[in-house]
Amino acid sequence: MAKKAKARVILVKLLSSAGTGFNYIKTRPRINPKLSMMKYDPVVKQHVLFTETKMKK
Repeated sequence: MAKKAKARVILVKLLSSAGTGFNYIKTRPRINPKLSMMKYDPVVKQHVLFTETKMKK
């Protein structure tokens, strides 16, 4: 029986560092390190740092 190949890109959840619980879902290549980026958080109405967290399946 053949092994199933891993996907080259994965879905990640970006969670707001402002503590509002707001998140974005993005894709990234599997080989890249953890993702973090400045994005808009509509709850606090400003750009804040969003960091990658685990997604529940």
